[in-house]
Amino acid sequence: MKQIILSIVMTAMTQIANGQIGIDYRPQSRFTPPKNWINDPNGLVYHDGEYHLFYQYNPFGNVWGHMSWGHAVSKDLLHWEHLPVAIPEFTDSDGKTTAIFSGGAVVDKGNRSGLCPAGSKDCLIALYTGNVTAGDKQLVQYQNLAYSADKGRTWKQYDKNPILDIGSKEFRDPNAFWYEPEQKWVMATVKATEHRAAFYSSTDLKNWTLMSHFGPVGDTSKVWECPGLMQVPVHTEAGQPTGRSKWVLFISAGFPQKDYVGTQYFVGDFDGKTFTLDPAAQPKPVPSANDYAGALVDYGKDYYAAVPYNNLPASQPGPVMLGWHNNWAYGNELPTTPFKGAMSLPRQITLRQTQDGLQLVQQPIEGVRTLRGAQTNRQAIQLTSQSQTLEKATDNAYELEVELKPGTAKRVGLKLAKGTNEETILQYTDGKLQLDRRRSGNVSFSPRFPSVEEAPLRPKNGVIKLRIFVDKSVVEVFANDGERVITDLIFPTETAGGIDIFAEEGSAEFVKLTRWALKPIRQ
Repeated sequence: MKQIILSIVMTAMTQIANGQIGIDYRPQSRFTPPKNWINDPNGLVYHDGEYHLFYQYNPFGNVWGHMSWGHAVSKDLLHWEHLPVAIPEFTDSDGKTTAIFSGGAVVDKGNRSGLCPAGSKDCLIALYTGNVTAGDKQLVQYQNLAYSADKGRTWKQYDKNPILDIGSKEFRDPNAFWYEPEQKWVMATVKATEHRAAFYSSTDLKNWTLMSHFGPVGDTSKVWECPGLMQVPVHTEAGQPTGRSKWVLFISAGFPQKDYVGTQYFVGDFDGKTFTLDPAAQPKPVPSANDYAGALVDYGKDYYAAVPYNNLPASQPGPVMLGWHNNWAYGNELPTTPFKGAMSLPRQITLRQTQDGLQLVQQPIEGVRTLRGAQTNRQAIQLTSQSQTLEKATDNAYELEVELKPGTAKRVGLKLAKGTNEETILQYTDGKLQLDRRRSGNVSFSPRFPSVEEAPLRPKNGVIKLRIFVDKSVVEVFANDGERVITDLIFPTETAGGIDIFAEEGSAEFVKLTRWALKPIRQ
């Protein structure tokens, strides 16, 4: 009997460690599917009072495969209504299977393409990569079109697909927008293994003409994916609008640490045909062991495939982006069930003039403040080579605003989701903000998961500002009003964790400490 009981206990402990029972890793404040695998956000568009989120989805399992477009809608970019699969993988009469890979969506105002039935006010158009296979053999990647006349609830494939085929197996991720000065559509795609973005134009969304290429430049250690070209407002160093804007090209590619993926951006100009890098505006390369040559969007490992929203309403200042919380280095192995993968908080994007060039600035959209629950404030705390507990055990779902003066301390920071033998450390040291998840809980599911991320960061007037979201299995940190962002997944093995602050080898002051419980977006 003792052996049976011991076996049951050991099995339960293993399941808890693997996230199978006991621990709820589903984030409370960001989108997750009810079940199964998701990856890239797709078709981000606002139409007729709804924000649409399409996404790479496996309808049949909790690992990558059978890629189709899942679908959800929202009135505020936060609270989502799950809808049936929008565009499923399909197999034609000769046995070839087309998976629905990543792409974008646009609103064809007035149905000028004529794709939707006559009399339609607007037509919702999805542009996606068809990844065609026969058995286990990949045949080609090309760009397809589907359209909807009923607010995205049902979709019809264009009967003359593909709309763009160059005979390549590595040609993907169309993302289009309306270019008002020349009254045309512009599509950004990638020739993935060539590390080039290709730009096409069209007046009817059905016939496309190649205009130009960009690349290879920046990081080329991984294939290029998920391009996003958009106009971004420029702010002063103090954060005030200048009335100017620059074009920014986002490309998902590699990461400073070898064999991981991340997202880079390029600042430049677009004349309706060619995107040109502006060396005077582009942030200086971030030095690292691998001499990473691009400008990083997020210094963590779990923000990828981020793309912008199209057709935003005047009530939602833009541009706005969503990214995927995961990394291909360990994606299929995440210890979550029945779902795998989540989307980031929606981020509002600007450029800020700094001594290092135009720096991308990312902030959660203003509406995220409505998710704040019960508030806890702490008075200023001075520490000298010591630590202090703020919370012994609190639900790992909160927003924390911190202002600290590093002072003379060699290291100063916080320990989050702190348990008996685990903690996630966020610290400032040697001019860098670091997030250490090596002892963050269950890190054994993949040898690629335990890691330390770091971002260069300068205090402003001697102060570092941190806006930290701990959300079950996500830590998303916005530093100095969004000049640096670090996003990492964690998997604590205890449902409630402590919060400590510390200063080592010197003195530091925590000027502001405010915590809000996060309200769940699901009932």
